[in-house]
Amino acid sequence: MSSTLQLPHLRGDSPQQGSMSRHRAPRSAPLTQVASRFLPPHLLLLISMFSVQLGAALAKSLFPALGSTGTVLLRLTFASLMLLLVWRPRLRDYTRRDYGLVVLFGVCIAGLNGFFYASIARIPLGIAVTLEFVGPLGVALASSRRLPDMLWAVFAAAGVMLLAPIQGMRIDPVGVGLALGAAGCWAAYILLSVRVGRIFPGGTGLALGMSVGAIAIAPFGMRSLTVAWHDPSLLLVGAGVALLSSVIPFSLEIEALRRLPARIFSVLLSLEPVVGALIGLLVLGETVGLRAIIAMALIVVASGGISFGGKGDNNHPGR
Repeated sequence: MSSTLQLPHLRGDSPQQGSMSRHRAPRSAPLTQVASRFLPPHLLLLISMFSVQLGAALAKSLFPALGSTGTVLLRLTFASLMLLLVWRPRLRDYTRRDYGLVVLFGVCIAGLNGFFYASIARIPLGIAVTLEFVGPLGVALASSRRLPDMLWAVFAAAGVMLLAPIQGMRIDPVGVGLALGAAGCWAAYILLSVRVGRIFPGGTGLALGMSVGAIAIAPFGMRSLTVAWHDPSLLLVGAGVALLSSVIPFSLEIEALRRLPARIFSVLLSLEPVVGALIGLLVLGETVGLRAIIAMALIVVASGGISFGGKGDNNHPGR
């Protein structure tokens, strides 16, 4: 798609000790290892956020030809192939229960991406990303016993209420519901990613889960995807979406987490809705009203407050 579990991210994709997590993996792509030598971790994380949101904006250009579901299938297919090549997972030494966990994880990835892409077809990217953060925020609040976190919960609830389709609000209520569906899948994804990260090393669990996600969404997107086989440009854009939304941010976040405390990582990642709104404005020409800006600000502040208040050694699951 944070905090005492620490906030997470859409990216829609990544296990690793449960953290918006892509976190503490033993290795990453050579290109990002080189980048980490010259760039500070804060900048790596910022590039990761922009990469994810640029990927979402690029994905939106595929909707007229493939629909949101066909676009999700194309993205997950390319992303799983790329991650399988990078991580080359071994399929031995795991139990049926381990693979059952990966299947559930993959279904969550499919749901997270499916709901999110369907939502940005109806509402601005920045608003969809903000609502998606309700998932990790809910996980963080559910695991918290700190009184200040209740205040952040009020902030988040107020933000969601401001985005509700009442008093003439023009935001599509179906789009809001789909974004909240993505938030629920992200919450489940975070909880499962903790267990997957303990069993499967590095990005192995993510690569397998992404593959399962592609298979899970296939029955709903295959009909639209047949269009892409007759237009190589659509396949090229789909590969770009997978690279920007999954492979690049996953690798950059691994490097950033090696050098940043999990708490700081989570606080910085709380800015992603702002990045989403900025990309939506600059790339897609999407604008939001004052009420929506206030709502987004409340949820971002809540996410940052919970993340900053969490213990530094806790993990922060990400998409």
